[in-house]
Amino acid sequence: MTTDSSPHVDWTVLVIRLAAEPTRHRVAVWRELRKVGALSLGQGVWAVPDLPVFAAGITRARELTDRADGETVTLRAAGVTDVDAARFEAMFTAAREDDWSEFLSDCDKYEAELDREIASAKFTLAELDEEEQSLERLRRWHRDIKTRDAFGAPSASAATERLRTCTDRLHDYTDRVFAALHGAGPEESA
Repeated sequence: MTTDSSPHVDWTVLVIRLAAEPTRHRVAVWRELRKVGALSLGQGVWAVPDLPVFAAGITRARELTDRADGETVTLRAAGVTDVDAARFEAMFTAAREDDWSEFLSDCDKYEAELDREIASAKFTLAELDEEEQSLERLRRWHRDIKTRDAFGAPSASAATERLRTCTDRLHDYTDRVFAALHGAGPEESA
């Protein structure tokens, strides 16, 4: 039992047993749990905060396990002490921090790609479409990580700001494509 008044989240712990073959069942369950942001505690043992946002993913992982004739034991857990609860939250937040770090790295790549296109004056509709799709992928990824970031990883706000920067950079690139294709900036031809 915890001794202080800070609220700690309970956890849903899944213990999953699947046959080694065919591996596609294990991979499908693993992917689903990774997608929902579950924390791997060891082979076949996963945990997520016991919050509504994780319920659908846990249900899908259980269904995939059942379809593969596997076994799932679902437990509700909490830290025995405040230190245990804080440590578990820190482990989960560290996993989200890794997600945010990877996201920020992809933002760097996105901006570098825009810089290359601008430097080479590659102002085509096909390239604009590709850059819009890349930004949309970043937006979906940001939304997914934010949904899983139950405790607020330190890099979350920096990632949100970088997404805004990427969006602004795409707007600038769009203006350049428009100007190249129409011989004028959007404000001149309107």
